[in-house]
Amino acid sequence: MEAAEALALLMSPFGRVDPYPLYHELRRHGPVAQVGDDLFVATGYRAVDGLLRDSRLLVRDAGMLDRQWVGWRSNPAVSVIATSILQTNPPDHARMRRLVAGTFTARRVSALREVVAAQSRELVARIAERGRSGQAVDFLTEFGYPLPVGVICALLGVPAADHPWFRGRAADLTAVLEPEITQADLDTANRGAVELAAYLRELVGQRRRTPATDLTTALVQAHDRDPEQLSGDELLANLVLLLVAGFETTTNLLGNGLAVLLAHPRHADRLRADDSLAPAFVQEMLRFDAPVQLTSRVVAEPIEVDGEKLPAGAEVLLLLGAANRDPERFTDPDRFDPDRADNQPISFGAGGHYCLGAPLARLEATVAFPELLRGLPALAPAGRPTHRVRLTLRGYRRLPVSVAGGLPVPPP
Repeated sequence: MEAAEALALLMSPFGRVDPYPLYHELRRHGPVAQVGDDLFVATGYRAVDGLLRDSRLLVRDAGMLDRQWVGWRSNPAVSVIATSILQTNPPDHARMRRLVAGTFTARRVSALREVVAAQSRELVARIAERGRSGQAVDFLTEFGYPLPVGVICALLGVPAADHPWFRGRAADLTAVLEPEITQADLDTANRGAVELAAYLRELVGQRRRTPATDLTTALVQAHDRDPEQLSGDELLANLVLLLVAGFETTTNLLGNGLAVLLAHPRHADRLRADDSLAPAFVQEMLRFDAPVQLTSRVVAEPIEVDGEKLPAGAEVLLLLGAANRDPERFTDPDRFDPDRADNQPISFGAGGHYCLGAPLARLEATVAFPELLRGLPALAPAGRPTHRVRLTLRGYRRLPVSVAGGLPVPPP
């Protein structure tokens, strides 16, 4: 199969649901391969890691969009993402990132451990109650979404009563992160962006009138002290990004990870018996079925990678999910192996755009899975799960489970 044909299949609904065979097909053309005029894909671990760290590659920022897409600013979903740290380059990226990074210090994240554990136990008890008669329970609705949204909303100071409101709007907005999007999806994403921005604009006003100890207050005060360090649009865009990214990717990590455990009950029993194994299990979950499968960069200066010449202006699709299954980096990469040595998946990216929320996502998953397995000893699949037809953000739309038939396992 030609590389361009494999990429076209990857972008189809079929490929988005199960991209891994097509990643291997693309890899046959080399760690970096040309798939179109000024379009390349990187599938090799070493190549992807190096390109993410190379300052000669840039994200597609507002300036590039101005040259390539007349009228893009009329799309609120595109505009809010392009204004955030996700789609900005130096020096603006570093300026904004410094202001946000203080929220995700190791000390602050570690302090959330008990909060995550308490929320996990509460959600497990609710699942046990709802599934006690034997009916299927959707794991994502009952746990995979409420846990991370509760944590990120607590950081931002969003009232608990508003948490359910965000799920659909965030899912709509993140469609703009896909490599291809229909006009209908863009229209829906724009509506989601407008509604999210309106909500957070009101929250900003509240925190300006009545400061609190949350991240929203910190960013409002940073803007008010020096609008040149953080403009009003940047404040709002980064709040939207933090809210959406703070639970969308972690929801996918929890869903993808649980699906793997349900398919490997022996490993699930090991983790149920010994929660000290959780960090290694989560690391392998991130490698085996990453919640973020791709990102992209634009070549600012001509470079050569693994014998492939990338001209200035070319776009490179960096397939994180493919890099995590690279047999040159990982032995038997299609096998789930939580005992894997030197396991460093590239699921959170690398370089200047390395995910700020990675420590928090890891903490949530590391705490949540042992709580789930101990509290629901009879946890089992209960019907066919359905994937979202997405490639950038990979996860399930529905993951039905049954929980009846066992007693909770006491913590060690």
